[in-house]
Amino acid sequence: MTDRFRFSISATDGKARTGKITMQRGDIRTPAFMPVGTAATVKAMKPETVRATGADIILGNTYHLMLRPGAERVARLGGLHRFMNWDRPILTDSGGYQVMSLSDLTKLTEDGVEFRSHLDGSRHMLTPERSMEIQRLLGSDIVMAFDECTKNGASRDEALASMERSMRWAKRSRDGFDSDAIHASKAALFGIQQGSLDQEIRSASAAALIDIGFDGYAIGGLAVGEGQEAMFDVLDYAPDQLPSDKPRYLMGVGKPDDLVGAVERGVDMFDCVLPSRSGRNGQAFTARGPINIRNAKFAEDMEPLDGSCACPVCEKYSRAYLHHLIRAKEILGAMLMTEHNIAYYQSLMAGMRAAIAAGTFGSFAKSFRADYLP
Repeated sequence: MTDRFRFSISATDGKARTGKITMQRGDIRTPAFMPVGTAATVKAMKPETVRATGADIILGNTYHLMLRPGAERVARLGGLHRFMNWDRPILTDSGGYQVMSLSDLTKLTEDGVEFRSHLDGSRHMLTPERSMEIQRLLGSDIVMAFDECTKNGASRDEALASMERSMRWAKRSRDGFDSDAIHASKAALFGIQQGSLDQEIRSASAAALIDIGFDGYAIGGLAVGEGQEAMFDVLDYAPDQLPSDKPRYLMGVGKPDDLVGAVERGVDMFDCVLPSRSGRNGQAFTARGPINIRNAKFAEDMEPLDGSCACPVCEKYSRAYLHHLIRAKEILGAMLMTEHNIAYYQSLMAGMRAAIAAGTFGSFAKSFRADYLP
């Protein structure tokens, strides 16, 4: 039997770390960026293309999959990996954030969240126990504890009450996960730190999570509108509040400069819809910063999206062609732009891993910013 879950750090440079998560479905090199496959697909990409960009793991969404096609149906069809033809690790979020942000929320209680589906108005109840059950039915490799994502701008009392509820839900998530010995023998469970922008509340959250015990620890409640400066202020202390021998996952982040700044502060894992969503809407991320391929100046530009990028899109297609595809709303435009963006993100992560291993991360980050944020 191969490892259920093992995290090893091979090198550090300041607070930045590089290493590897070992699981039964494969290794995850850290720092890692997880492309978001919300509804069992990274939009506009085939799974084999996602893998070819260098992605070791992808993310699936409990809320969306429980509503369509349904967790029980996915289980009958052999689990999420078989369903979507992805044989490597999958992390599933708990559904808490989407319940708060997408659904017609009808009632938040100590038990869980009662809500109406954003698809058809049907009523559902999501609790820590049901979230664990759904993620088990999907066959998730890394399961996220069910939490309440504290809204941006919450008062200190609101942030404290929200965090304390999330910690009670974290214990119920732990118990629910452990109740299925077969899945628990193959998967991992991550807890989620909350506390808004308050250092003392986040410290209490971290202590509660460590007391429960998890395979990894996520930093939640950021990238919800507070801005990069406020986020970095939290990341100056939040990773240090979590165990140094476990992976630290910053949820829902972010722009390339967010990733570099977070790795500087000790974060190991990331996910974000930005590279795929931006690609579909005509924005490409490049070493010289983002560009909007819809702009008229690219209509006859025969250069690649990014002259320093070795992805197949940059090797084979011009800015002029991509400009035409996006302006004409051709499906191929979304496919190629998304492929480039995911490849760029994976190349950025690989560059950070190599720089940390070589002890040159400081100069790497300085050079990145000079080019990306001139």
